[in-house]
Amino acid sequence: MHALRFHECGKPAEVLRLEELPPPELLDGGVRLRILAAPVNPADLNFIEGTYGVKPELPAVPGIEGCGEVVESRSPDFQPGDRAILLRRAGTWADEVSLLAEHLFKLPEGIDPLQAAMLKVNPATAWRLLTGFGTPPPGSWILQNAANSAVGRCVIVLARTLGIRTMNLVRRAELRDELLALGADEVVTDDDSAVDSAKAALGKDRPSLAFNCVGGESALRLMNLLASGGIHVTYGAMSRRPLTVPNGQLIFKDLQFRGLWVTRWIESAPREELDAVYGKLAGLMGSGALSVPVAATYPLADFKAALEQAAGSARNGKILLVP
Repeated sequence: MHALRFHECGKPAEVLRLEELPPPELLDGGVRLRILAAPVNPADLNFIEGTYGVKPELPAVPGIEGCGEVVESRSPDFQPGDRAILLRRAGTWADEVSLLAEHLFKLPEGIDPLQAAMLKVNPATAWRLLTGFGTPPPGSWILQNAANSAVGRCVIVLARTLGIRTMNLVRRAELRDELLALGADEVVTDDDSAVDSAKAALGKDRPSLAFNCVGGESALRLMNLLASGGIHVTYGAMSRRPLTVPNGQLIFKDLQFRGLWVTRWIESAPREELDAVYGKLAGLMGSGALSVPVAATYPLADFKAALEQAAGSARNGKILLVP
């Protein structure tokens, strides 16, 4: 088998190597999958750099999610030809992986493998953001920055299924029409005018829930727009700037600050809950109601080009490796 592997942490383009490795051992109750597609996520890059919440055991193969087809199974729950996504880190930047059947979610038929490869992280993060901190009632507002990100787009779609309205902050004004077409209720540019523009659109309403994926000044704008007692949830740090909370947001508005790492939820949630959530999300994905834009696909051998495009600021969609 072939896999992208690194022997030391550092810049991904500098430390990754395409290597030929022996096939992974297939244990009793295990399943061997041929990887069909695996996305390049920010968490993957942080993992390679050594800055992620989980430190690699070197040498390591990155890839926190992906879609594969069963080629061999020692589990009664899977047969050759079944397709599945991986619910545990298994190094999907490879052409083959093996893991226990309990760490897989079997996909219904008809889902595009490129979309399925992105099912584990971003749609589930969006669902947890909307339902894990007290689901707002239909007709109420939620607030988010980085609304054009994969998670942000999923939030827009899923919020609409719940009857929740979305106020969306984006860095580039030209994204407004695209997100409105997706189902966003309001879109404002994430700059010094954002708070006034959002307040004008909201009228007297104030969201009770905000999702922060940026940090810095953008996170502060969300605080300024939240209702008193509102919940500010951080699930990313795209700007790599810290979350700074003014005293007044705590004293006078009594805001609550929470964090979300979907990996922790996956590891701790009952299997019945995981099956219910991923079943719902897979159904929406299979119907075409939920999708994540794809910017480009690359074979493993072209990983440096994939990493370069993934780092581009103007990219509008995910980069996927297709072994």
